[in-house]
Amino acid sequence: MAVLVTGGAGYIGSHAARALRRKGYEVIIYDNMSTGHKVLANGFELVDADLADTPKLTAVLARVDAVMHFAAHAYVGESVTNPRKYFRNNVLTGITLLNAVTDAKIRKFIFSSTCAVYGIPDKVPITEDTSRHPVNPYGATKLAFEYALESYGRAYELPYVSFRYFNAAGADEDGTIGEMHDPETHLIPAAFEAVRGKRKALEIFGTDYPTPDGTCIRDYIHVNDLAEAHVLGLEYLDKGESTVMNLGTGRGYSVDEVISTIEQVSGKKVPTTRSGRRPGDPARLVADPAHAEKLLNWKAKRSLEQIVSTAWKWSEKSAH
Repeated sequence: MAVLVTGGAGYIGSHAARALRRKGYEVIIYDNMSTGHKVLANGFELVDADLADTPKLTAVLARVDAVMHFAAHAYVGESVTNPRKYFRNNVLTGITLLNAVTDAKIRKFIFSSTCAVYGIPDKVPITEDTSRHPVNPYGATKLAFEYALESYGRAYELPYVSFRYFNAAGADEDGTIGEMHDPETHLIPAAFEAVRGKRKALEIFGTDYPTPDGTCIRDYIHVNDLAEAHVLGLEYLDKGESTVMNLGTGRGYSVDEVISTIEQVSGKKVPTTRSGRRPGDPARLVADPAHAEKLLNWKAKRSLEQIVSTAWKWSEKSAH
């Protein structure tokens, strides 16, 4: 079976591409390289094109049986200052993809969604039926695409899985690929930059949250646990049913706990500065992953220590 991975030269898409290949799938990566990296697509057929390029997209869709859609802008802060960019790419271009997928009669679609669709949740851990009230344009664009996908799924018989990720982190265990963002906004690689002097200090936003140490709590999931769930999601779609699933570990760690783990793994002190809360940052975001565990017979296996150590190994390699 051939799978088109949009955004496959990005962080999560590149790990999913490798997980698919390990299971014997043929993989074609489609990426406009605006934030992708050639090195992450090494060894795969790469179509360097925009999803808005309908002729190129139509030609490649004729060769595949399924689509995994990772291509999206994903900086929360940038989405607030430049929502136009986010709605154009994540919604308008996404619907161009959905139209082409429907016309190509593809019957398997996996969407890379986010826990940002929930906004500030009314209960934690978060289940899939928690109300969706995003608090930033990034989350709003992901929710808009979810609504489009729900409508297309019903009207055009397009079975889909929407995976709502919690905090993806870590790197492939073999050390060949990992996180490459510029600017880097994710906690673990940002802490490594502070350790190496690439930034003066790691800025910690908010120390007065109603949590045991005052810093906010997130559910960190290893990127390969995510990737493996996507492969199982493809097998689930053999049933012809659609569903939405949270992907997380069900366990939350505070910012200070993550920093402490980074210091243990790297053997280095993380220089930090502490400032006020960022608007819209919930105190606690933790998944209830029971739905995915049951339907896919899947469980996030890798610990926070494994997340940090694989990320550290990758950052050591990419720093040289």
